[in-house]
Amino acid sequence: MNLQSELHKATLFHNLELLANQVVEGFISGIHKSPFHGFSAEFAEHKIYNDGESTKHIDWKLFAKTDKLYTKRYEEETNLRCHMILDNSASMHYPEIKNLSVSNLNKIGFGVLAIAAIMNILKKQRDAVGLSIYSDQYDFYSAEKSSERHHQMLLAKLNAVSTTDNPATDTKTYTYLHQIAEKIHRRSLIFLFTDMLQASVEEEKLFEALRHLKYNKHEVVLFHLMDKDKEYHFNFDNGPKRFKDVETGAHLDLYADTVKEAYEAGVTQYFEALKMRCAQYKIKYVPVDVQADFSRILNTYMVERQRFL
Repeated sequence: MNLQSELHKATLFHNLELLANQVVEGFISGIHKSPFHGFSAEFAEHKIYNDGESTKHIDWKLFAKTDKLYTKRYEEETNLRCHMILDNSASMHYPEIKNLSVSNLNKIGFGVLAIAAIMNILKKQRDAVGLSIYSDQYDFYSAEKSSERHHQMLLAKLNAVSTTDNPATDTKTYTYLHQIAEKIHRRSLIFLFTDMLQASVEEEKLFEALRHLKYNKHEVVLFHLMDKDKEYHFNFDNGPKRFKDVETGAHLDLYADTVKEAYEAGVTQYFEALKMRCAQYKIKYVPVDVQADFSRILNTYMVERQRFL
């Protein structure tokens, strides 16, 4: 079995670290190496070892060839702090999928694997990562750290989120974003993964909370997750269907074709308004189709990291 078929057949929840690594490797192989030249895992050149320096970065293979001590001079040694925020409300578990895989993801599965992939890069860079998860309560918080033990703990938590059987049916995103903002005191790069589905009356409160996250010179990136085929284009067959709000229980019985055009126009208007509000408050807004690959997520990470540093 080749790597690609193995990747598609692997079950996400049992191989999260492996899949995250494969996602990153696939992304790197598809671009020129230079954007990654600054990774702490890659060095630019060697320098002669000076007495008293740490021996941690001595290149022993080069010593064997030259009988001289050299250390690896890293292109960038940074102390980037990155905090991931994941919406775990019921709407994020759409569409309902029994066995998630890299080629078959719902919004929560995509968010989990995207976070794990960015964590994989942060680990290579020896940078610190923290994680917050919320639903109808502030489910989980862990401050930014860079240790292997911390990395494994976050992966385990993400695995648990992916397999949630009964996701919360009500959430107040803005409440938890305010709480998270109070916890993050040192300047950080903050990534929020959410589907932005909330009552229109709460939208102003949501942007107040996002502005709160901008305090202390944080950079905030909003990854707006959606199943574009269904949630944007409303591509359903035209048989009679019942559409149910998973968070409120409200439902509508209708034929998809009768509302498709008006629905798509309304959603487009809403997305454009979100984009404009985010621009107003200098929040990076990134719409993401969960049926696409992870290149948009990782490209955004690379660009924002360069800007942040």
